[in-house]
Amino acid sequence: MNNAMRQLVLNKGKEKFIFRYQSGHEDDLLDALISQAKDKRTEFDWFDAAVLSFRLTQSLICQADELLNENSDAQMPAI
Repeated sequence: MNNAMRQLVLNKGKEKFIFRYQSGHEDDLLDALISQAKDKRTEFDWFDAAVLSFRLTQSLICQADELLNENSDAQMPAI
């Protein structure tokens, strides 16, 4: 499994939120988004958390599609 570092970035007004996470630790990222949304010291809110979690989901779907395509290509008999 690829344990590459990944990141999600959100620019909001004068603030920039950068969330870095290791592939395979998306659950920790979701916990961080929740914690950030609860923190009243920033402008990061629940809508921002929802946007980033949606982007995370889209990224995971793309990764799964790539894996499925790699596996189906590997199983195709050579003609």
